[in-house]
Amino acid sequence: MNISDTKATLSFSDGSPSVDMPIYKGTIGPDVIDIRKLYGQTGKFTYDPGFMSTASCNSSITYIDGDKGELLYRGYPIEQLAVNCDFLETCYLLLNGELPNAEQKAEFENTVTRHTMVHEQMNFFFRGFRRDAHPMSVLVGTVGALASFYHDSLDINDPKQREISAIRLIAKLPTLVAMAYKYSIGQPFMYPRNDLSYSANFMHMMFANPCEEYKVNDVLVRALDRILILHADHEQNASTSTVRLAGSSGANPFACIAAGIACLWGPAHGGANEAALTMLKEIGSVENIPAFIEKVKDKNSGVKLMGFGHRVYKNFDPRAKLMRETCHEVLNELGLQDDPLFKLAMELEKIALNDEYFVSRKLYPNVDFYSGIVQSALGIPVSLFTGIFAMARTIGWIAQWNEMIADPEQKIGRPRQLFVGSPVRDVPGIDKR
Repeated sequence: MNISDTKATLSFSDGSPSVDMPIYKGTIGPDVIDIRKLYGQTGKFTYDPGFMSTASCNSSITYIDGDKGELLYRGYPIEQLAVNCDFLETCYLLLNGELPNAEQKAEFENTVTRHTMVHEQMNFFFRGFRRDAHPMSVLVGTVGALASFYHDSLDINDPKQREISAIRLIAKLPTLVAMAYKYSIGQPFMYPRNDLSYSANFMHMMFANPCEEYKVNDVLVRALDRILILHADHEQNASTSTVRLAGSSGANPFACIAAGIACLWGPAHGGANEAALTMLKEIGSVENIPAFIEKVKDKNSGVKLMGFGHRVYKNFDPRAKLMRETCHEVLNELGLQDDPLFKLAMELEKIALNDEYFVSRKLYPNVDFYSGIVQSALGIPVSLFTGIFAMARTIGWIAQWNEMIADPEQKIGRPRQLFVGSPVRDVPGIDKR
């Protein structure tokens, strides 16, 4: 980051001396005002609930321009990566800063593939969970437990050990997600297969069983791969900030990723595609759409349109167009165009893209709307949607964590507060309370 010739001056109406603050310029995006010395010079903090106007770090990984509908991984537009690269190439890019050449790609794929098995004792962990436990609950526990098995890669100050931990997390998340699913339906765990690609291997672990051979469908594998690419990173969102905050204390990478999974579990974050599909099921059929739309337009009804619009993207979600293409490919491949749920989804999409109420408010279908439909078509249960999200986002979390650990400006996270409680008072005796 480069310091600007311009400074920001904070002046006070009570006659206190004004304060000059440096301004830094990023490669692209808004400049930032450096307020690190503000408290020392004025005795005052800034107030920014949700840190909506605060840059918590400098990063060279992901850039979002919500007004333009732009998402870049290491400078590459998501539209190009989703078409020209697979998920492991995207992982390599996020981790290392550049796309791999053919030799580097083969070596990276081989390394990840040979780390996909989890320690056999992990099987016993699952017996401690109820069969109806939410997969995210299972993932928080089992990912955190990985630290109990891999002591040889817990030194966060050793770049080589950080790299090994990154590989282990990327490789083992699909195995743990598939195990959580198999456990919930009472089927035996399926071991990973080294002859399959990352996404094909996950589909195999999810849907194969010892009784018959699972046939890998390339269209469905490609669809899953695209879901993973589109969700791999999203700048300093809530779960990524959680991973960075946990990591700032020096916690091991498995604990940090478990913290990220816990944050992602929240319905306002990773649960959006689950909420979108639940909404479709509640609408029930195409005939019920007009009544539902009327409720959405009525502010007093409390009915919300899930899977439409985005808090960051103000015009359109660049991932949604790509996911829409994948959605239609999958529905055609599986012959599901006439399935009531998917017909309902496509009709709702059509209305939202043409109805003036939604168009004027920019309530376009977002990536969660389409990815929920795709995952449902693939046979993935709604309760596992956020688990798939966690599997995809693990690479973003670990790349951001790795960048933070190597950053010389990194400090333990310690937000401030505006205290509005009682001033100092004496404790009365129990007879006077």
